Amino acid sequence: QVQLVESGGGLVQAGGSLRLSCVVSGNIFSINTMGWYRQAPGKQRELAAQITDSDNTRYLDSVKGRFTISRDNAKNTVYLQMNSLKPEDTAVYYCRITSSAGVYYWGKGTLVTVSS
Repeated sequence: QVQLVESGGGLVQAGGSLRLSCVVSGNIFSINTMGWYRQAPGKQRELAAQITDSDNTRYLDSVKGRFTISRDNAKNTVYLQMNSLKPEDTAVYYCRITSSAGVYYWGKGTLVTVSS
């Protein structure tokens, strides 16, 4: 069984920063891609940032230059540093990983609320 546990969400004022963490545990041989998705109320879930096992990164256009994704393979953890937050960044942020076998796993999400 594989578990993903996110943390670091909360309420922050516009212009502030938050750092999300996602720890992966359980029976998983290796992790390829790690990513953060987000879903705002009434909207579809979208990819915010992604990092491969080669440390190639990909970002949603609206977060480029403000968000930074990183991973610590020794700790099976992925991070999302979010700076210059805007009210439109308000969403539930979900961690997702892809195993070497091509299986997706999701976390339960952490809520980020940015007040204006």
